[in-house]
Amino acid sequence: MARLGTTLEVHGIGLGCAGMSGAYGPTDEEDAIATIHAAIDAGISLLDTADHYGTGHNELLLGRALRGIGREKAVLSVKFGALFGPDDAFRGIDARPVAVGSFLAYSLRRLGTDYVDIYRPSRLDPAVPVEETVGAIAELVEAGYVRAIGLSEVGAETIRRAHAVHPICDVQIEYSLFSRGVEDEILPTCRELGIGLTAYGVLGQGLLTGSWRPRPQDAATRAHLPRFSAENIQSNLDCVEELRRIASAKGVTVAQLAIAWVLAQGRTRDDVVALVGASRPSRVAEAMGAGLDLTPDDIAAVEQATAGVAGERYAPALLALLDSER
Repeated sequence: MARLGTTLEVHGIGLGCAGMSGAYGPTDEEDAIATIHAAIDAGISLLDTADHYGTGHNELLLGRALRGIGREKAVLSVKFGALFGPDDAFRGIDARPVAVGSFLAYSLRRLGTDYVDIYRPSRLDPAVPVEETVGAIAELVEAGYVRAIGLSEVGAETIRRAHAVHPICDVQIEYSLFSRGVEDEILPTCRELGIGLTAYGVLGQGLLTGSWRPRPQDAATRAHLPRFSAENIQSNLDCVEELRRIASAKGVTVAQLAIAWVLAQGRTRDDVVALVGASRPSRVAEAMGAGLDLTPDDIAAVEQATAGVAGERYAPALLALLDSER
């Protein structure tokens, strides 16, 4: 189990739901709902979504799935504020206090609930002090519509400023064997303040599944991910092959090994959750098989195997939008 702040306790693995609403290609709704049910049955409670996933589709899907099993079994983590046009083009972040309650009202209706467990801006709004955004969410906590406040992709200074207004339960940020920048300042700051860390991208945008292979269409769909570029991809696939050797010796998959490494980072403090994206029940079963205990020697070997990772996690223009990268 993992603790997020002082109020929430969840399984160390959470379910990332973006892929159920077309984020990575077509999906089947019945498979997606079966996946949510499989996760709950396996003991996973944290379900991560955002109001812009599938332009509201993901929240509607979660609402439908939870009607069949009971809202109280889920810990709903909801992101808000990302703006998109009808052409799916990103239009920025709106985290103004006047907008926060409006975003939540629509989410509650789509989810079919009268509260969410964690509410967080998708990204920092550069035009709005984080204190104002958090203050607006705090009013929703007081009113009973939100249980806890989270943040996403923010740096140490922003975390401190936000936490001074209202306790923050967790920071959601990319963290994997291929993306470890969080260890420099962000994770230590969270631990100093008693804030949990919810790691997404634990499978390296697909590279750490161990099954990814280059396809012609990837040149366009992954152009914003430098690790998939022609000059970097072979080095990163070589890292994956080293991980495969370690994983095979332990009788697990590369994905299970990558998830186990993330879980190991929070094992002594119970403060790290690994978000695993899935749209089929079999993926939940694989993730739950990642509960192996890694020894210090195992961890050292895994980290050495990925020392040659090449490329930043996003293209420069996208990195510039992240408060966590400043």
